Amino acid sequence: MKGISNINVLKQELQSNENAWLLLFKKGSEQSDCAFENYAKASKIAKNTVLYYADVSEVRDIHGEFNIDSVPSLLNFEKGVLKNIVKGCHKPEQFNAIFEKSVFVVAGSNGEMPRKNVTVYTTPTCTWCTTVKRHLQENGIQYREVDVSADQKAAEEMVRRSGQQGVPQTDINGQMIVGFDKIRINSLLGIN
Repeated sequence: MKGISNINVLKQELQSNENAWLLLFKKGSEQSDCAFENYAKASKIAKNTVLYYADVSEVRDIHGEFNIDSVPSLLNFEKGVLKNIVKGCHKPEQFNAIFEKSVFVVAGSNGEMPRKNVTVYTTPTCTWCTTVKRHLQENGIQYREVDVSADQKAAEEMVRRSGQQGVPQTDINGQMIVGFDKIRINSLLGIN
């Protein structure tokens, strides 16, 4: 794990790493401290994974560059390009599952499934949210997590689109799924 002091240092680091992760957090925030502690634990057993971190109260130019409006946020870069954002605090084993499932291939001529645009709307205390995220991780599905308890605009957008306030809600290519509807999620994602 290596601390990043500004956007230029990050860009230099990303040039020399095919696949890298950056945890943006704010020291002193309960969720951020939880994320940082578990990210550090996960880093001790992560193999072939390049891990960085930056405290947004000290490093002020990274989150703006990538339009990150809430922390903790875990950013995944492939060949220097931002590919995925995972929000919130996760257990060390969940971080490692995220790292292990980080290599995805977009559909090609060899018949691979196309990548789906998946967003999971969650809150930190929601157990079904954890179930949805675990299910996606176990099936190698890349997703973006939005903590609606920390992002009022996202919460309003979620309610506008689904008509429901409860979480989890999963947006798969524009189709909203309320709750953990495994059959519908699997159907939309092509999971057998």
